Formats: sequence, structure tokens, C-alpha cells
Amino acid sequence: MMFHHPPSRIRAILLALLVTFLWSTSWILIKIGLKDVPALTFAGLRYMLAFLILIPFSIQPAHRKAIREMKPSIWGKLVLLGILLYGVAQGAQYIGLDRLPSTSVSLLLNLTSPVVALLGIQLLKENLSRRQWLGVLFNLAGVLVFFGPVQFPASQIWGMVIVVIGMLANSLGAILSRGINRTRQVSPTLVTTICMGIGAVLMLGGGIITEGIPRMTIPVWGIIVWLALVNTAMAFTLWNYTQQTLTAMESTIINSTMLIQIAILSWIFLQESLSGMEILGMILAAAGAVLVQLRNHASNNQA
Repeated sequence: MMFHHPPSRIRAILLALLVTFLWSTSWILIKIGLKDVPALTFAGLRYMLAFLILIPFSIQPAHRKAIREMKPSIWGKLVLLGILLYGVAQGAQYIGLDRLPSTSVSLLLNLTSPVVALLGIQLLKENLSRRQWLGVLFNLAGVLVFFGPVQFPASQIWGMVIVVIGMLANSLGAILSRGINRTRQVSPTLVTTICMGIGAVLMLGGGIITEGIPRMTIPVWGIIVWLALVNTAMAFTLWNYTQQTLTAMESTIINSTMLIQIAILSWIFLQESLSGMEILGMILAAAGAVLVQLRNHASNNQA
């Protein structure tokens, strides 16, 4: 996968929305797969297979040349990104989905938006306009209205801690990812392949050590192959490509629309109905995402 030019703003938004749709379908497939495969091993198999799929695209002459010329500082950032965005964040999400209701996991992960907003201002100098801050507030209000008061039994406290750690790692990873991709010094394909390989080794190694080697059926292998090929190898590469144009906060808000998509997919495939308050929450969250994308003309000069 070669990307010679950064995407236009509209194209970046549309591609990012496509990626979030693919990732939303992952939640349903993950819930099905977790019935037969332990969480960390499941995640490790998915990302290791995706890493292997991406290798042929990453050893083309232009990419080999880029790897040879890559500075140690860039390597350090890619290693850290692999640990944060894949090894910790994705591993924590799988463990969280195994221990907590998906509603609780989604609510905690959507705290990423304000965290990224604050970190983006401090670390990337990507300031938000008043309209964008209003969009953040609308988005958070929509999340809270949609999910309502969530009570966590004492038995779920460790699951909460794990998901919060994953949320913080995801927030830091979003900032670091935007910092790497906006310079356009490393292609999205290489960023995805290198970081995913590092995270996959951590997750699969940790899973085998702590959970053992599971016996899996053909349908489960089918889920893993689909998740690896489409929802991981292709989707994460496209996501890194969109970050050449979109700011960290914009990417995070688009990512938060997964709440709405997951709810709709659950209603269609799992027969989970939506209440009036949940529909209102979806509308607020969607309005927030739109407000964040409607930047003032002056802010379009940001990198």
C-alpha cells in the first residue's frame, strides 16, 4: 500500500469514518470470539497475523530505503507507539471486553476525547476553537446521556482499572501517532507495520505465557483472519494515512462515533433495542463530532 500524497480533508474524514465502521464491527466479532479464546491470546493472534500480512507491502524498495535512513529518534517513537497503541491499549480493550459489559468499556474509552484535547494543546500545539470545544462538550454529553448512570459492581473493579489504563495509553498513542504522521517522514504503511509488530509480540507473548495455547474452531479462525486482514491491516494503515491531514482531536472525535455505530450494529445483529434517552445521546454525540469537524477557516492552516 503506497500513499504518495496526503488525503484531502473530505477524503480523510470519509476514510476515517470507514475505518471506525470496520472497528465497530470488530466489537461484535470480538464478543463472539471471546467465548472460545482467552482475551490476550485472541488479541495477539489477530495483530500478529495482521503484521505478517503487512510485511510484503513493507519490503518494497522505497520502504526498505526509508527503513535504512530512519533516524534512531524515529525508531524510538515507533517502538513507544507500538507499546502504547497496540500492546497496552488494544490488549486492555480485549481484557476489558472479557471482564466488563461492552457499555461500560465504551463509556470509559470515550474519556479519551477530553484527554487527547488537553494533551494535543500542550504537546502538539493543536489548539481548539470555541466551536470545537463546544463539540467536545456535546460529544461527552451524548456519551453520558446514551449510557446513563453506569454502576460498577465490586467484582468489576479490576476490569475498570485495566480499561482506564488502556484509555490513557490510547490517548498518549493518539498524540504520538499524530506527531509522527503529520511530519510525513514515514509512510503510513511502515508506521502501521512496525508498531503493530511490536504490539503483537507483546500481546501474543503475554497471552501464551499467562493463558496458554487455546484450541480453536474453524469459525473462530475465520473471525481472526477477517479481523486481521480487513479490520486491522487495512484499517490501521488507512487510519495512519488520514492522520497526515486530521488533527489528533479530530481523529479522536471521529473515533468516538463508534459508540453510535456499535449501538446500531448491536440493535441489528444482537436485537438490543434503543431507548429514547439512548437515541438522544446518539444525536448529541453525532452533533459534537460534526462541530469539531467544522473548523474556522483560520484553523485550516494548522499542520
